[in-house]
Amino acid sequence: MKPTIYDVASKANVSISTVSKVLNGTGSISEKTKKRVWDVIEELNYQPSLVSSAKKAMKTIGLLIPDVSNPFMAEITRVIEDNGRKKGFNVMICSTDNDFTKEEEYISMLKQKYVDGMIVATGLQNNRAIQELIESDMPVVMLSREVPFLPVHAVLVDDFQGGYEAAVHLSNLGHKKIFMIAENLNNPTIKQRVNGFKEGLQVSGIPFDEKSVSYSSLDLEDSKQLCLKVLENVEERPTAIFVSTELLAFGVLQAARILDIQVPNQLSLVGFDNSILAKLSNPQLTTIAQPVEEMGAKAIELLVKEITNNKEGKNKVMQRVILSPLLIIRESTLPFSK
Repeated sequence: MKPTIYDVASKANVSISTVSKVLNGTGSISEKTKKRVWDVIEELNYQPSLVSSAKKAMKTIGLLIPDVSNPFMAEITRVIEDNGRKKGFNVMICSTDNDFTKEEEYISMLKQKYVDGMIVATGLQNNRAIQELIESDMPVVMLSREVPFLPVHAVLVDDFQGGYEAAVHLSNLGHKKIFMIAENLNNPTIKQRVNGFKEGLQVSGIPFDEKSVSYSSLDLEDSKQLCLKVLENVEERPTAIFVSTELLAFGVLQAARILDIQVPNQLSLVGFDNSILAKLSNPQLTTIAQPVEEMGAKAIELLVKEITNNKEGKNKVMQRVILSPLLIIRESTLPFSK
């Protein structure tokens, strides 16, 4: 088996990042450490990739997203591409479907292609892949995702605030039976939206019941079937529903039509994202808007700065940027009416 950069780092008793810097001639590495690393490279007959050893900037950024068919992710991808090109970078897009195997395969591929840096907007199933990226000295920015306790840039939206504002808006309209449909709670982003929703209800004087939140995949049929069960219970039927992402809203609309429940006259509906779906739905969707333009521009700004600092051997100062969402009121919510 061919030796890897991990073998070199282990035998030289240094980090992978140090080996990478020695190979690429970057960073402030002592001559003693450089010699030890090169001695191990020679001893193990380690052959770095031709691209890496050429020390050539490819002016390419890797972008990992969970699902390119998700309208919100499509919009954020476009913004990142536009801002990347303004900075002179091409963007290589990888859609992972939040699948652990795909995530690792794409990360491995992007490292071999020697992209200059990566923006990760997918919910990595564990921290190992991103930790290996950081240790390999790859500039990384997390977008709409966060990996606690690891030194990495992050551009986030205040998801707690978004869930809170959705609940308060519906409460202010006089709704008391307010329900939420959310994606996988293991996703920290969704968890914060649920927590904000819970807090918004409680502040509004509406007791929170764990049964007020149900979980669905992003499959339209799944969300429709879940909503049918919720709405068929006439005695407990909610008068308002908040969904954690706008794809789920279409399942709600389909279920309401099947049961002849009018939105918004009999059921108010609030989404999250403000993708193109919010304007295409009938009625147009009241939603919690994420600042897509600002998110994409900031992610590119941080990554390009990190790429520059990395090449110049400057110290890394990680930033955690939190942007505010915005409630946009359209046609899908009305004051409660008996």
